[in-house]
Amino acid sequence: MSDDLLFLDESEEEVVEERSTWKVLIVDDEPEVHAVTKLALSDFVFQDKGIEFISAYTGAEAKRIFLEHDDIAIVLLDVVMETDDAGLQVAEFIRGEANNHFTRIILRTGQPGQAPEKHVIINYDINDYKSKTELTAQKLFTVVIATLRSYRDIMVIEENRKGLEKIIAASADLFSIHSLENFIDGIVQQLSSLLGGTQDAAYITSAVAGPRPIDNEVSSEFYVFTGKGDFANLEGRPLDRVLSGAQLDSCRQALREQEIVYADEYLVAYCNSKNMRGSLLYLSGLPRRLTDTDKRLLEIFSQNVQIAFDNVLLTKDIEDTQREIVERLGQILEKEMGGGKHIQRMTLISEMLGREYGLCQDDLDVLKLAVPLHDVGKLKVPESILLKPGKLNEEEQEIVRTHAEFGYELLKDSRRPIIKAAALLARDHHEYWDGNGYPRGLKGEEIHIFCRITALADVFDALHAKRCYKDAWPLDKVLDLIQSQRGKQFDPCLVDIMLANREKLEAICFAYPDDLPGL
Repeated sequence: MSDDLLFLDESEEEVVEERSTWKVLIVDDEPEVHAVTKLALSDFVFQDKGIEFISAYTGAEAKRIFLEHDDIAIVLLDVVMETDDAGLQVAEFIRGEANNHFTRIILRTGQPGQAPEKHVIINYDINDYKSKTELTAQKLFTVVIATLRSYRDIMVIEENRKGLEKIIAASADLFSIHSLENFIDGIVQQLSSLLGGTQDAAYITSAVAGPRPIDNEVSSEFYVFTGKGDFANLEGRPLDRVLSGAQLDSCRQALREQEIVYADEYLVAYCNSKNMRGSLLYLSGLPRRLTDTDKRLLEIFSQNVQIAFDNVLLTKDIEDTQREIVERLGQILEKEMGGGKHIQRMTLISEMLGREYGLCQDDLDVLKLAVPLHDVGKLKVPESILLKPGKLNEEEQEIVRTHAEFGYELLKDSRRPIIKAAALLARDHHEYWDGNGYPRGLKGEEIHIFCRITALADVFDALHAKRCYKDAWPLDKVLDLIQSQRGKQFDPCLVDIMLANREKLEAICFAYPDDLPGL
């Protein structure tokens, strides 16, 4: 061991601050090696961060520590400990079982010939190989600096990869609010990594497309849309509830002057918008002074984030408009036919049945929008028949039955998923599980699941609600009849789901009473 190395009292503990250190794991069965390593690096600082030492005296202990810490920057690893290849087994564990390819491994050995350097570096993914006799304090310092630079660069690349991965994953379904959150989060993560890493970040907006602002804040209030670090769980909170003092003043300055405001440890970037008041991108815990290149990058990112956000808001507004038109058309049809809030209840009941049946969210969204048009074919049926009190005669029944095919013919030529689904519902929601329905006599799973769900929801609500030609049935009587038609008129699985969710049915009916004159 070199005279340059001194021994450190083992009772002396390192004082480290959270998020201000590089973790270095010393793995060696000689306590003296731990002591001299800590002493040699006691005043070590790299990028304003010191070292937090972790000690392991056996290979088994080192493996356990690696499972507990996923942010170790460097391992100073002895080869020969409890066995002649214990250190090599640790290296193999790190890269294999622990699947850690980021931590830099410096192999230190007192017996170089026992573990040939070329063989070990190639086969065990070792980043450096040193003999203990050559590691003076100065050389150890140099090796650690070079290795930390390598680790830092790898982690920056990994942060970029994660950010890009989130953006790519979100791009396939960019125009839904959930994927928008992922998209912006990916942008924030990538930007912070390009700047060398930041502790906290938030995207702050006045738009109402994201999480609903808490405490009934007005829509013009700026609030956190998404964030990381200290902002990770603050979605929906107003700006003045999450920032104060100089940080809040900087946000107000950025909004007022529509620019990027830089401070020593944080920045606020204004994101311009053509359609609303703009948004803010807040980053804190900056690791270094920003260069002109960094600032230009910030300008590009802040504008691109807002362009994406504006596009999504515009698309969402169009989708909401289309949805409202379909819903209002269905409600008008029901009002003309004296059905009260039949459409609202049917839609919610169909959604409940579909979710319990196991439909994915995309299918549920299509089903909910298609249900209001299931009876569009009744536009062809004379009002005198539709609103006739009492039982219909055979001829009138045949006329009513024509609404199924008419509704289908009205909608069938559309290529839009919602209208195509509505065409199926219009035609097949009177088909029976046993094949005795109309207009085509389909049976079992020949009937689309949307139609089976709608048929059950339609009959349930028609029986349970008051109509011009009948009084409302008690819930027990309705469910008894549906139970009797299990496997006949209705899909047995859906009947079982409905019977198991009585409380949800009651809640829907209670929330949407008809309250119409004469009903």
